[in-house]
Amino acid sequence: MRLVRFGPKGEEKPGLLDRDGRLRDLSALTEDFAGAAVSRAALAALAERGANEAPVVEGLVRLGAPLASVPNFYCIGLNYAAHAAETGAAKPTEPLLFSKATSSLAGPEDDIIIPQGATRVDWEVELGVVIGTPALNISEAEALDHVAGYVAINDVSERTFQKDRGGQWIKGKSAPSFGKIGPWFVTRDDVADPQALDLSLAVNGAARQASNTSDMIFSVAEIIAYMSNFMQLLPGDVIATGTPSGVGLGMTPPQFLAEGDSVVLEVAGLGRQVSKVVAA
Repeated sequence: MRLVRFGPKGEEKPGLLDRDGRLRDLSALTEDFAGAAVSRAALAALAERGANEAPVVEGLVRLGAPLASVPNFYCIGLNYAAHAAETGAAKPTEPLLFSKATSSLAGPEDDIIIPQGATRVDWEVELGVVIGTPALNISEAEALDHVAGYVAINDVSERTFQKDRGGQWIKGKSAPSFGKIGPWFVTRDDVADPQALDLSLAVNGAARQASNTSDMIFSVAEIIAYMSNFMQLLPGDVIATGTPSGVGLGMTPPQFLAEGDSVVLEVAGLGRQVSKVVAA
């Protein structure tokens, strides 16, 4: 299933894009998509209740973030070798784990907001994983059984806040609009192989990132199993699995987002984001 949330900002309803691309209103079948409502069991029950026969929504409608909220928003850093090299970092020997504030969550059509005091706002296309069942101390072999589905993510970053202000990376990753997800939350059964997805990103029409999840240093299964050694992953948790090379920080000279810029990203099968950059 391709699940969405549609309508005016703050008033979104849960929906589904059917096989013919028609938007269907699921608000009579589920309250919203978040937490336990996106568990594997809840999604299976939703399909059994006739999601594909729900009322069709006519006309053009805004799509919001496909998840209303997330319990935790985790990220993996430097998970593509070429990206590690372009930032001057060594290739990690274990997944490099950090978090984004959950208040950074934003939708595929929402603006990227340059926060007050920011001078180096960067882009990062990523595959996002949505957890579907609790995971604690699990093996790599069983890790994908705990996945509810996948989303496209722009892990927007402010490099000065991230790298030059001391402490942890979360400071450069967490401003409002820095956690752009969607447009679709695609359930696991509709993604044959999470390690075979093309990713791309362009700024003002110029290609900046183009890669495939097969180039990840640590696979989705490895990441989930690894993280479960240190914490219990919960239904609705999102994991951004790292970005390929081509970020602004790695360019010569470095280039960063400015007011008025346009950012377009896509992950194969998970949809396309088109964002305008605005000042706070």
